Amino acid sequence: MKLIDELVSASPSIAAIRRDIHAHPELCFEEMRTADVVAAQLAQWGIAVHRGMGTTGVVGIVKAGTSDRAIALRADMDALPMQEFNTFAHASQHAGKMHACGHDGHTAMLLAAAQHFSTQRNFDGTVYLIFQPAEEGGGGAREMIKDGLFQKFPVEAVFGMHNWPGSEVGHFAVSPGPVMASSNEFKITIRGKGGHAAMPHIALDPVPVACQMVQAFQTIISRNKKPIDAGVISVTMIHAGEATNVIPDSCELRGTVRTFSIEVLDMIEQRMGEIASHTAAAFGMECSFDFVRNYPPTINSAKEAEFARKVMASIVGEERVQDQEPTMGAEDFAYMLMAKPGCYAFIANGDGAHREMGHGGGPCMLHNPSYDFNDALIPLGATYWVRLTEAWLAPKGNG
Repeated sequence: MKLIDELVSASPSIAAIRRDIHAHPELCFEEMRTADVVAAQLAQWGIAVHRGMGTTGVVGIVKAGTSDRAIALRADMDALPMQEFNTFAHASQHAGKMHACGHDGHTAMLLAAAQHFSTQRNFDGTVYLIFQPAEEGGGGAREMIKDGLFQKFPVEAVFGMHNWPGSEVGHFAVSPGPVMASSNEFKITIRGKGGHAAMPHIALDPVPVACQMVQAFQTIISRNKKPIDAGVISVTMIHAGEATNVIPDSCELRGTVRTFSIEVLDMIEQRMGEIASHTAAAFGMECSFDFVRNYPPTINSAKEAEFARKVMASIVGEERVQDQEPTMGAEDFAYMLMAKPGCYAFIANGDGAHREMGHGGGPCMLHNPSYDFNDALIPLGATYWVRLTEAWLAPKGNG
């Protein structure tokens, strides 16, 4: 690997910042301490700072040369509302909060790049360092954009990166097109007429209606969409009844829908609504259907994905840059890619062997209480950010 020597030398101090952030996790739109840490480091390195966008967002501004060209690099800062099982020294100090997705590491990699930019500005233009709040369900990217992110900081393209456990450190993955799915929720309430379970003929039982709906929804996937289009409908909650001898008045279904395209999502929402209302009517009942669209699909621009691939290959070699296998997980970087061309890539986090004594008994997977970010990624991820910026904003005649 062709890592930048200065980034390798600085990585222990950046890892210490990462571990401090890990020990003090903050949930979406509550990242005040984390934002303070980020802003203080940027200011210490002489980087201009803009704060408050998207509530707790931080943007560092690094200019070099005379060009008005600009790109943006994004890291997320928030933690998850879950209990950490790890007991090593930098484990969470706040019950019910944990950096179980590696956003502390994403922040650290971008901070490492920022430190390098503060002394080595080998590019012509501006790089905006976006430290975003509330990726975990809060839509922080959307809120920063609403606050004028790309009006105040106009860019040609925006790039993001997420650590990916299970793959060997030293590998990247990137591809054009959809790489993460849309995330959506639904709630269906079927209203029947309660009664004695021994006399179902004088009641309207919503439970078998709910069962019919759950089965029918899967025909949307198997019979309404093209087989080559991806889509998932998962009913994950069914709530009804309070006693074994009582037919309930109502039954509630909840779950999630995931797709890689808005067209498939539109179709699924329409068909679910039709199936729900018509199934309820067929049994003499009524129902309400609520469908909430959370995050759109994350779709990489072809040009930017290919550009990122070439930069990665220059660092780790072509054989270590893999095609990105699309995942049905969701990511609010999708909002930035709807606003600007760009690319969201994966950087391998290893198999968990990096974890220190005191790690939990579970696997080192995302959203697992035994997860921890691999600090070996800091100089590699930062090298990618630096080389990407230098290549994109290369002075005339140099690229």
